[in-house]
Amino acid sequence: MKSMKGVVSKIRLLKMSKIPLVRFSLEGMNCLIAAHSLNFLADVDEGMQIVVAGEYNSRNQFVVRKYSVIGKTKIMIEFESVKK
Repeated sequence: MKSMKGVVSKIRLLKMSKIPLVRFSLEGMNCLIAAHSLNFLADVDEGMQIVVAGEYNSRNQFVVRKYSVIGKTKIMIEFESVKK
């Protein structure tokens, strides 16, 4: 498994099903996430820095198996703004 670190951009929901498919860019590299994609949408916003682990598919897209947000997640930021 390989890992990458960078800033997220261009988050798109490609397929809405039981397990949604989400596409995003990480430092110019196209990435896909299906496992934990709903959690990803709740945790990550464009401009956030994350670390991902996964493997490349035949189309040279990075398929994410695990991710971690560096700093506060989107939910944490929203909760803090409501709390004030």
